[in-house]
Amino acid sequence: MGSTSLVSASNSVHKHNVFVYGSLLADEVVNVILKRIPQSSPAILHGYHRFSIKGRVYPAIIPVQDKNVTGKVLFGITDPELDILDAFEDVEYERNIVHASLIDTCDEVQTYTYVWKEKNDPHLFGNWDFEEWKPVHMNDFLKMTTGFVEELEGPESKPRVETYETFYQQSENPPMP
Repeated sequence: MGSTSLVSASNSVHKHNVFVYGSLLADEVVNVILKRIPQSSPAILHGYHRFSIKGRVYPAIIPVQDKNVTGKVLFGITDPELDILDAFEDVEYERNIVHASLIDTCDEVQTYTYVWKEKNDPHLFGNWDFEEWKPVHMNDFLKMTTGFVEELEGPESKPRVETYETFYQQSENPPMP
């Protein structure tokens, strides 16, 4: 009699790709949220523009013809990690399926990304630049993100937007537009 190996559905793990373009470009922020730094590759998302948001230190993307957003694709994101990213992006963003071009190989990959829900938001302006963001905002953003993760793991977690607003209201230097 032959033996049959059964693999339960709980053992099958879905892996996802996620295109990131803002604070999640910083490995330090990703590590706080996911407790690891996944494999990644620089990528371009065609047909979108990355905006600054008045009163916020993080960006938003929305579809804009003939524009591109440079970011990176995080590979091997698990379902629980995707849930954490959904909570982090909160109600301001919606997770969409897009196609990004990997810069190193020119391959196109299907990936999730988080798109700003309010396409006509009057608070969106200009361009958001990661290299400008890092020295000015990353340390405080890491503190806020650590607080968010601690809250998320607690019994009564607050939404990320509330965590963000509470953190920056308490800080001596609120973000400037």
